[in-house]
Amino acid sequence: MNISLISNPLLVVLIVLAIITIILLIMVISMHFKMKKFLINVDAKNIADSITSVATDLRELTKFRKDMEEYLTNVENRLKKSVQSIHTIRFNPFHGAGGGGNQSFATAFLNESGNGVVISSLYSREQTSVYSKPIIKFGSEHELSTEEREAVEKAKVGLK
Repeated sequence: MNISLISNPLLVVLIVLAIITIILLIMVISMHFKMKKFLINVDAKNIADSITSVATDLRELTKFRKDMEEYLTNVENRLKKSVQSIHTIRFNPFHGAGGGGNQSFATAFLNESGNGVVISSLYSREQTSVYSKPIIKFGSEHELSTEEREAVEKAKVGLK
């Protein structure tokens, strides 16, 4: 019995079906590995569990982002009110009249808006006087000495 491949159509169909079956089996195994990568949650047994897990994580991240934005806005508002520039000018108020050398000073403490305080100290051999003047928008309702104005201006430059 000499059976030829071409003369027996049933054998040809079986071989073609076997090849197609092997190709489909390889594709199913490949899809299985791809699906394992896609399933994020270790406990997930199907795509629905994985999508639910991703949705839960997304909600948590969205809430965390909202909380972080609120926190950073609060920090930024507090930072604007904090002292951001300080400058000290040392000077001799008596200019060689036997005063205390350059022991006197004027120090400006300013925030971003130019609000703060300037503190001055006048030192002499007999006494030391300390003064404090509020600063609003880089100016004061009280008269500032030359050194106090200079301290405020140099602190203002330090904000840039």
